Amino acid sequence: MVKTNVRSAGASDPGRVRSNNEDAFHIDAERGIFLVVDGIGGQAAGEKAAEIAVQRVRARLERQTGTVEQRVREAITMANNEILRAARANPEFTGMACVLTLVLLENGAAVVGHVGDSRLYQVRRGEIHKITHDHSPVGEREDNRELSEADAMRHPRRNEVFRDVGSEEHTPDDADFIEVQSFPFDSECALLLCSDGLSDQVPAADIRAAVERHAGNPEGTVRELIAAANRAGGKDNVTVLVVEGEQFTATAVPAAVAARSPWISRALLFAAGFVAAAALGWLTRTMWQPAPVVMAPRVIAVTTTIAAAMAGARAGDSVEVPEGEYREQVRLKDGVTLRARVPREPKLRAAPMSNGPAVIAEGVKGARLSGFRILADPEMPLSVGILLRDSVVEIDDVEVKGAGIGIEIRGSTSPVLRANAIRDCLAEGVLILGASAPWLSHNLIQANKGAGVAARDGAKPSLLGNVFDRNVLEPAATDTVKELNFFLGPVRAPARPSRAAAREARQAGEAKQ
Repeated sequence: MVKTNVRSAGASDPGRVRSNNEDAFHIDAERGIFLVVDGIGGQAAGEKAAEIAVQRVRARLERQTGTVEQRVREAITMANNEILRAARANPEFTGMACVLTLVLLENGAAVVGHVGDSRLYQVRRGEIHKITHDHSPVGEREDNRELSEADAMRHPRRNEVFRDVGSEEHTPDDADFIEVQSFPFDSECALLLCSDGLSDQVPAADIRAAVERHAGNPEGTVRELIAAANRAGGKDNVTVLVVEGEQFTATAVPAAVAARSPWISRALLFAAGFVAAAALGWLTRTMWQPAPVVMAPRVIAVTTTIAAAMAGARAGDSVEVPEGEYREQVRLKDGVTLRARVPREPKLRAAPMSNGPAVIAEGVKGARLSGFRILADPEMPLSVGILLRDSVVEIDDVEVKGAGIGIEIRGSTSPVLRANAIRDCLAEGVLILGASAPWLSHNLIQANKGAGVAARDGAKPSLLGNVFDRNVLEPAATDTVKELNFFLGPVRAPARPSRAAAREARQAGEAKQ
C-alpha cells in the first residue's frame, strides 16, 4: 500500500438553532480514512446513530483485508446493520439512522462510499465539482439540472432523503444502497466533505473560494465555512472536513479576467435566470401528465398451503403464515416476504415423498423469510433445511434443527442470515460454496456435528456477533470479517468427516422413500 501525503482538518458545530449535535466526523490521515456522518432521529437517537457509524466504519477500515472497494462496502454495511440492531433493541432509539460520506485514499486513488445527502466536493485549478450524488428528491432534481443550486437550497423538502444508513437491513452489494466511486487523487487538488448544514447554507462558489483562500491551511478553511453557515442562519448542525494534496495551492486569477468580472457576473446571472425559467416551464408541463398507478403492497394470509399463497404474491407483498405444521417444500419469490404471524409458531417439515430442502431460493432477489421453525428427525429427515442458490435474500428469526445441513448457500451472491438458531444438524450448520460474501449476524449456531460455519470455493462470509456453541468444528482463520463472535463449550474432534454424515442423512431419506 502506497500512502498519500495530505494536509487535513475537520470540525463540527451544532449551529445556531439546535442545542445538540447529531453530526460526527473521523480523520485518520495515516491510513487515509476521512468520514463525515449526519445522524437522523433527533436528540440522542441521531447522535447514537452517528457514533455507531464512526465506530463500525473505523473498525472495518483499520483492518486492511480485501480490496479497497470491498472494505468500503463492508464498513458502511456493518454500520448500517449495527444501527438497525441497536434501534430494535432500544425503544428510545427507534427510527434512528444517518447519512454519510466516506473517502479512503490509497495508492494514489480516492475511493468514495456515499449514502444520503452529505457531500464530497473536489476543488482543483479554480473549479469546484460535486463528486457525490444527493440521494434525495430535491438533490436528485438539482443533479439533473431541473433545479438551480439556489432553488434547491431554499426548497421546503431539501431535508428529505430516500437512502440512509440504518433504517433497513442491507448486504454490501445491495443495489441502490451504497454509491461507490473511484478516481485518481491529484496532489494539486483538495477534497471537501460536509454535512448538509454547510451545503444548504453556503453556495458551492463560496466553498471553493474559501478552500482556495486558505490553501495550505485547511484549519482556516474549516473555521471560515462553519462561520459562513452560521451567518447564513445556522439552521442545522454543520460539519466540514478538508483534505489537501501536498501540492494544492490557490489559483491565481488573471488581471484581465478580474477586470471583466462584473460583466461576467451579470452574464452568469442572466443565464441562471434563463435556465430557471426553462426549468419552471418544464415542471409546469409535467403537471399535465396523469398520476402513475401505484400497486400497493398486500398482506396475504395462508388459508390452505403456503405454496398456494405464494403463487398469488407479487413483489412487495407479504405472505403471513398462521401457527401449525406444514409438510410442503416452500419456494421464495422475488421481493416477497414470507413471515410467521406469531414468530416460531409455524413449523416446516419434509414434504411427503421428499427429504428436502424445506425452503428453496434459486435466483431470487429481495425476498425475506422470518419466524419459522424448520424441523427434521429420523422419521422425517431433511438433507438441507434451507437452500439458497444465487439468491440475495434475508433469513431472520428462523430455527433450523436436525437437518443434514442447516443452511446451504451456493453461488456468488450475498444473502443475510440474522438472529437465527441453527442446531443439532448432522453435518455443517451453515455451508457456503462459491464466491459468495454472505452476512451472518447474531445467530446461535449450536451442537452441529460438522463445522458451525464452513466456507469453501472462495466464499468469504462476514461473521458478526454470532454464538458458536459445541459444534464439532468452528470457523477456520480465513480472510473473512469476524467481529464480536462468542465461542462457548468444548470443541470435540469429529468421529467421522462431516460430508459422510451428510451423505448418511441423504441416504436415510432416500431409503424412507
